[in-house]
Order: sequence, then C-alpha cells, then structure tokens
Amino acid sequence: QAQVVESGGGLVQAGGSLRLSCTTHGLRFDDYAMGWFRQAPGKEREEVSCISWSGESTAYADSVKGRFTISRDNAVNTLYLEMNSLKPEDTAMYYCAAAYGLGAVEGLCGEAAFGAWGQGTQVTVSS
Repeated sequence: QAQVVESGGGLVQAGGSLRLSCTTHGLRFDDYAMGWFRQAPGKEREEVSCISWSGESTAYADSVKGRFTISRDNAVNTLYLEMNSLKPEDTAMYYCAAAYGLGAVEGLCGEAAFGAWGQGTQVTVSS
C-alpha cells in the first residue's frame, strides 16, 4: 500500500522560510505527478502547487507564485516545497499527494487527480 509522508513544518516568523519534504513508499515515484495542498482552520483544502512526473512542468496557486517553489528528486523519491517570504495567511496544515498517470502540468492539477495522500505537516507563520 502506498504511503506518503510529509516533514519540515514548523513555526516561523513572517518573512521567513521553510522547506517541506515528502517521501513516498510503495509506489513508483516517477510514475506520479505530485502536489502540495493546504488547509487552514475553517477553510477548504486548496491546491498550492503541482509538478509533473519529470519535474519539467509546474503550476502554482496565485497566492504563492513568486514565493514558493516546488521541486522533486526522483532518485530519492522525494518532493520538496521551498517556501519563502512567508505570511501569516500561509498558516495551514500542508499535505503532499500523488497523482498517477498525469502528463505535463499545464495548470493546477485538481484535487480529484490525487489518489494517495499524506497525513500533513503543520506550518505556522507568526506576525
């Protein structure tokens, strides 16, 4: 059974940076597009970023463009989210997810495409 595990969350001051990581087990990592989602208390889960299986194409939510960078290293089955210039409104539980069979990413992938999810890692940005 596929497992998805996030790490790297924490408490950071506004303007600071964090790097989230996500590893997978039980699936062939480079067969999957990967995505980061987040959910703040009282809000719906939203897609933050998506990356193709090869890493050649990416997409971002408008709210994080220019501040967050998604990347992957297929050699070590790991997905990353580099988050810079963090704002209090970035506070949320961040989830990693895997989507089988997607080709190039031309925009956000959409939650329905993702079949394997992690348990989340909390990111808290203080003002």
